[in-house]
Amino acid sequence: MKNEWDGIGVMSGTSLDGIDLAWCHFSRKEDGRWAYRIEKAVTIPYSDDFRQRLSNAQELSAIEYVMLNNDVAMIFAKAVNDWLGDGSRPDFIASHGHTVFHQPEIGLTTQIGNGAILAAQTKTLTVCDFRTKDVALGGQGAPLVPIGDELLFGEYDACLNLGGFSNVSYRVDNKRIAYDISPCNMALNKLANLVGLPYDKDGQLSRNGQILPELLQKLNDLEYYHQKPPKSLGKEWFENTFYPVLEQFLVNNAVDDVARTVVEHIAMQIVANVPETARTLLITGGGAHHHFLIQQIQSQKDALKIVVPDDLIVDYKEALIFAFLGLLRLNGEVNCLRSVTGAREDCCGGGVYI
Repeated sequence: MKNEWDGIGVMSGTSLDGIDLAWCHFSRKEDGRWAYRIEKAVTIPYSDDFRQRLSNAQELSAIEYVMLNNDVAMIFAKAVNDWLGDGSRPDFIASHGHTVFHQPEIGLTTQIGNGAILAAQTKTLTVCDFRTKDVALGGQGAPLVPIGDELLFGEYDACLNLGGFSNVSYRVDNKRIAYDISPCNMALNKLANLVGLPYDKDGQLSRNGQILPELLQKLNDLEYYHQKPPKSLGKEWFENTFYPVLEQFLVNNAVDDVARTVVEHIAMQIVANVPETARTLLITGGGAHHHFLIQQIQSQKDALKIVVPDDLIVDYKEALIFAFLGLLRLNGEVNCLRSVTGAREDCCGGGVYI
């Protein structure tokens, strides 16, 4: 059996920033542990028109939805082909796709980006559709990154990702626990958009605001925060439950005050969900660049050593781990943990297209 592989992780997140591509090298040591290296990585922004199509995907007709599924794959394939040019090809591509519907409580999760098209257009073995098997086994289908936290980043007591949603991963009683904590960039970006900013760079919007105590209380009282894991969040929950609360306060309050309150809320929820025993916390994802948010997390938990790694890991850790999930799938090894998702059993999920 091989003990070294090269794979490209393809990631499109809920924040709609674009397509993350990461060429990753993996090797298995003699003791069975894994080593990894991101050789190169890039983010390909979506056009404004295509970003709008993705944003409105939940409203499409059946045929429009199927066409978008194919178009996403074509855009992914073009991004990979343009990036690689006439250069060497990896052993495989592992694509997360783009989540449109995620309602595991009714057995539903969909990530668009047709794997057959991606494989055909790139002429590269492709792994995709990582979530549906776990959902079929009664799980949340999310989060998936914790198997990578366990096997690639196990030296940290806890791992925090600040993407469209914040999510945490840690070990307790010899098993991995992970779940979504709260909205993060999805909320902060939407508020920044209201004042003509693409995102709240370095917290320039939120750091100028004042905390609105009533809004903070209403957010902290949302039912999701009182549920025990396993649990996960989707765009539907954000749009139907979280954002309507913000809208109530945007009528009579400045956007920067609402943004400041949301930062406080995110920090509070994160600190409440990092185990008391944790001494080191790895923070990655786009929100790791939101220096004001990082400061607020640190100020609420002084004893915690926060580690924000180099930009390559901060920005492409999820793409790295999806490449790793693809490798585990090709090797027939577990890549989704029931202790994380609540499924009936661990599984090896993902569809393979040759």
